[in-house]
Amino acid sequence: MISTHTGRMRVNAYHFRDTWLLSSPVRTVFDAVTDVAGYPRWWPDVREVTRVDDDTAQLVCRAVLPYALVIRMRRAEEDRDTGRMRVHLTGDLEGSLAATALQLPGGTRLEITQQVIATKPLLRTLSPLARPVFRANHALMMRRGWRGLESHLSATGAR
Repeated sequence: MISTHTGRMRVNAYHFRDTWLLSSPVRTVFDAVTDVAGYPRWWPDVREVTRVDDDTAQLVCRAVLPYALVIRMRRAEEDRDTGRMRVHLTGDLEGSLAATALQLPGGTRLEITQQVIATKPLLRTLSPLARPVFRANHALMMRRGWRGLESHLSATGAR
């Protein structure tokens, strides 16, 4: 997994770029990542997923810090042929998450970009001081998601 953080923005705005290298085929990775209801099976920090409608799910996420984020993800793009997906985020984080699954020899590179504004009052209040801690919490959550997905796909024989 490769993770970078870019740009200078408002203190409660965040831009994250992560790359997950996975040993499963691109279509298998795409199907797992677009199956939001299945996240709790492999991503330990996604504690709960509730379907709102055909294009929207509500997630409760918590990594190591003592708070949970409640986020609604609404599908904006999902193209299995190109490996591109994008969702709009509302709730404790407002913004977007986009990902592209690209075939590599022997696996897949999943490129993930998130642009969000923290709207949860606790995060807005603490962002000026705790921004590095929030970034570290995000990085840990993404690392555990990458490891969880790789393990899940390996265990299900998705090669």
